[in-house]
Amino acid sequence: MSARGFGSTLRCFAAAALLCIQVARSEAQAGPGAIWDSVGRVLQSPATPAPGYTRYNFPRRDIPLQLGGVAVAPGLALGTWAGFAGAADSAVTMGDLVLLAAEVAPALRELDQAGLMVTAIHNHLNGELPALTYVHFHGEGTALSLAAALDRVLRRTATPRPVGSPTPTPLTIDTAQVFGTLGVRGRASGAVAQVGPVLIPGRVTLQGRTLVPALAYGSPLNVQLVSAGRMVGSGDFAVLEDRVAPLLHALTSHGIPATAMHSHLVGESPRVYYIHFWADGPPEVVLNGLRAALDAAAK
Repeated sequence: MSARGFGSTLRCFAAAALLCIQVARSEAQAGPGAIWDSVGRVLQSPATPAPGYTRYNFPRRDIPLQLGGVAVAPGLALGTWAGFAGAADSAVTMGDLVLLAAEVAPALRELDQAGLMVTAIHNHLNGELPALTYVHFHGEGTALSLAAALDRVLRRTATPRPVGSPTPTPLTIDTAQVFGTLGVRGRASGAVAQVGPVLIPGRVTLQGRTLVPALAYGSPLNVQLVSAGRMVGSGDFAVLEDRVAPLLHALTSHGIPATAMHSHLVGESPRVYYIHFWADGPPEVVLNGLRAALDAAAK
């Protein structure tokens, strides 16, 4: 690295450290309830409440992703994110990094140096252009130290930041059809609708600590309306071992190919399997197929 490049890197780290000090002081003055806003300032993304945790989204709007002739919306399959749970002095973070090939090695080096554990490196899709790699991570510590570590990782990528609050976009997708068919309420913006049911009964633990279900093993299912007669879908089902075969059968029998099956965690009990998919067809066919898979996972 050149002296100029090294100096630039030091200035970036110094700026990040100064920001952490500033937000820590702000949090101390405002009270513990402000911690997640402080984390958001470090990460340059607004805090979004989620079931049992606080979420920070970093959509890869910079990546013009194509799959099956479809311009894939960021909300469908380009969502880098981090979730935080716990308290200011004892927090846990988990999430995904959506990375281009050139970003993988630098991000992995920074994750290692930052003390964040890599729990999975793999594909979620098949045949997408450009090819993407998804890196899952897990960390424990104080909320602000974890935020500072993740900030350093994100700086090794082209992930757009700061992230503004979502701009309301007129709906073009029929949410009544989507949520009614799937039997799950969710959220929607523009042509994309998203649901996130938890399909695993009971609790899952990691190193003796009970995991927040929606944070660690929710099932994000996303659909995008392409035209009046075409819908695509992506996401993953998180299930226990006895539901893997019925779920795969339901997807396959409804013309929805699974694109990957793997782990997102390391050392969890019981073992959780994550099954990704790519759906493409008329809206009613896609939604009925996903509903059949949901039903198979719940039996």
